[in-house]
Amino acid sequence: MLYNAYEIQKSMLAGASAMADFSAGWLSNPANPFAYFGGGAVMGSALEVFAHAAAPRGKPAFGLDFTEVDGKTVAVTEEIVARKPFGQLKRFVREGVETGPKLLIVAPMSGHYATLLRGTVERMLPVADVYITDWRDAKQVPLSEGKFDLDDYIDYLISFLEVVGPGGHMLAVCQPSVPCYAAACVMSADKHPCRPKTLTMMGGPVDTREAPTSVNTLATERPHSWFSQNVIATIPASHPGAGRKVYPGFLQLAGFMSMNLGSHMMSHYEMFKHLVVGEDLEADATKRFYEEYRSVCDMTAEFYLQTIDVVFQDHALPKGTMTHRGRPVDPGAITDIAILAIEGEKDDISGLGQTRAALTIATNLPDDKKRYYMAEGAGHYGIFNGSKWRNKVAPVVEDWMKAHG
Repeated sequence: MLYNAYEIQKSMLAGASAMADFSAGWLSNPANPFAYFGGGAVMGSALEVFAHAAAPRGKPAFGLDFTEVDGKTVAVTEEIVARKPFGQLKRFVREGVETGPKLLIVAPMSGHYATLLRGTVERMLPVADVYITDWRDAKQVPLSEGKFDLDDYIDYLISFLEVVGPGGHMLAVCQPSVPCYAAACVMSADKHPCRPKTLTMMGGPVDTREAPTSVNTLATERPHSWFSQNVIATIPASHPGAGRKVYPGFLQLAGFMSMNLGSHMMSHYEMFKHLVVGEDLEADATKRFYEEYRSVCDMTAEFYLQTIDVVFQDHALPKGTMTHRGRPVDPGAITDIAILAIEGEKDDISGLGQTRAALTIATNLPDDKKRYYMAEGAGHYGIFNGSKWRNKVAPVVEDWMKAHG
């Protein structure tokens, strides 16, 4: 019933959005005399804000067609180098450029598409041969493709690193920090030739007992059965994944929006004011952010519930009790993968110390292969997107890869 109710609401809002968009265009058209008096500009701007907020959204495009390497503009094309039922490995090919370290960026499977890391990819393209995990919306995966849980996630990472080949680097943004760390442990224990040279984790919930946030509290104050009964839904017949149980992306989005509802409301109010006075460029910047932020996808129920158990409730990785396919995940097995832990000073998703814990539990890794960096003034989003990422965080990542390449 939950998913069906959402689909009905989405359909109704799509129609209302289309009507509001048409009305906004009519009220702001220079040929319309009503645009010049009687509050036409104000009404049109309000309708435009509503139309944008209520519009249905699909998977966004990266749209990274060019980059600059050594002062020269270079064309960029996207290439799918590995396909699996629940995700694919995408490479951004820089025309005529073969230099730079191979970097696998692991996008979070947490309700948003990999394009949420567009700014991360864009910043690293001039200096690295960039690959990214492009996770698939679970509602698009037929039941015949089977399940996908945390163990499968780790298997995907290992196979993607094998495609990247020896000498690569891995960068995990938020949620994938734990599975990336687990993959590094497993590959190190096996002396796998394709284990990464470096592992960078940014804002990851390695040990959520450190500086717990509201997200961590929500995940620990309720039992497993509560999540299974209240936030898991079944995909309706209108989608390819009909019958699959999922944690819907729209619930994740609602949770994130409610955490900072006041700031989101102010962002839309500022967008409205920009539209009223004709500051379209400023309004478009807000639109672009929310166009990406509101584009959500579903996660399989088994992956979501296992993550709740292993990462947030059992704290299995820092306690040394995590397993993969029945094998212990031993942080002590990591002896030559240089680990960089990055946190944002104002991160309200992963508190200070949660990612840094990855350095502490790597007991057999030499100190010169460990580094911690805190981005002053940066929130969770700011450590991988925006000016703080481009100017402060990314140079640290670059230097770390160069030092251990």
